[in-house]
Amino acid sequence: MTSHDKNTHVPPGFERLKRGGPYMANLGDLYCKRENGTTIIAMRITEQHTNMRGIAHGGMLTSLADSALGLGLTMHCEGRHSFVTVNLSTDFVDAARPGDWVEAHVDIQKLGGRVAFANCFLQVGAKRILRASGVFAVMNALTPEQLAAGY
Repeated sequence: MTSHDKNTHVPPGFERLKRGGPYMANLGDLYCKRENGTTIIAMRITEQHTNMRGIAHGGMLTSLADSALGLGLTMHCEGRHSFVTVNLSTDFVDAARPGDWVEAHVDIQKLGGRVAFANCFLQVGAKRILRASGVFAVMNALTPEQLAAGY
């Protein structure tokens, strides 16, 4: 695999996800895969995601984790609800670099009537780079217009 292939290759089983809203759309394409009951949201790290040290910016990785948690919850309930972040805790374990394929492995802890809890790990291959835990307010489902706009 050439350097260019590494920067554009999408691993098997992942499909382009046209969700995440305008903010995430500006960060780049998101991909999704469901595997053994787990939702995996992923994206390729590019130069635009890096800080002055040449590694993926922590805020960018936090945005990916936050979006992946919300999307994972929405997929878990098959779109019957949407979710707004109430609290998000993150721990940075390692770095991601341009060309890395970063996967957010989402684990739903509890989905109640008013509040939902979920965790995820961001991974590059088998290497965990970030741990996130979120609490989300359970909201009404998105409207067809919002869904059409990519929310």
